[in-house]
Amino acid sequence: MPAALPIAVLISGGGTTLRNLIDKITAGTLPVEIRLVISSNAQASGLQFAADAGIRSLVVEKSKVASTAEFSEQIFGPCRAAGVNYVAMGGFLKHVLIPPDFENRVINIHPALIPAFCGKGMYGLHVHEAVLAYGAKVSGCTVHFVDNEYDHGPIILQRPVNVLPTDTADSLQARVFAAECEALPDALCQLATGHVEMYGRVVMIR
Repeated sequence: MPAALPIAVLISGGGTTLRNLIDKITAGTLPVEIRLVISSNAQASGLQFAADAGIRSLVVEKSKVASTAEFSEQIFGPCRAAGVNYVAMGGFLKHVLIPPDFENRVINIHPALIPAFCGKGMYGLHVHEAVLAYGAKVSGCTVHFVDNEYDHGPIILQRPVNVLPTDTADSLQARVFAAECEALPDALCQLATGHVEMYGRVVMIR
């Protein structure tokens, strides 16, 4: 097992992605150390998962800062201070500017196969409702680097999930989330072992 990769996790709500990462770290299958959790919502129930795991947490609410640049600094300043190598977004619903020193160091998981069903407003059940309304036969999840556009950064890996004729948005969401629970840890493992290389927008996993 490689040395633990120091990361921060950004959340906005229930923290199910955070809980999955904590569970895998506890089980010894994910070589990651979560040094900091930052929530954009003081009422986010995911903050309790951080507290239960003894992980330091902060709340940074966008409505309480003067500008997008200040919001970005209040997010990434503590990440620098914590000495993290990467920042993982786990259901983080606020747009944040990525500073130059964190370029290709912030990752997100999106519940569809980018570039389909992504962009501003495409989160949660909205994504799966759009997939079903379009009649798509395959959906899935995407782990990607984050840039300053919604769901636009280079793709690290994707996991397909078949759309069933009997699916509702809720049932499709549940199966895609099961894929997310494996995809994000897989991506973090690749980053921890130094197996990820970038050539422009193309991400190669050795």
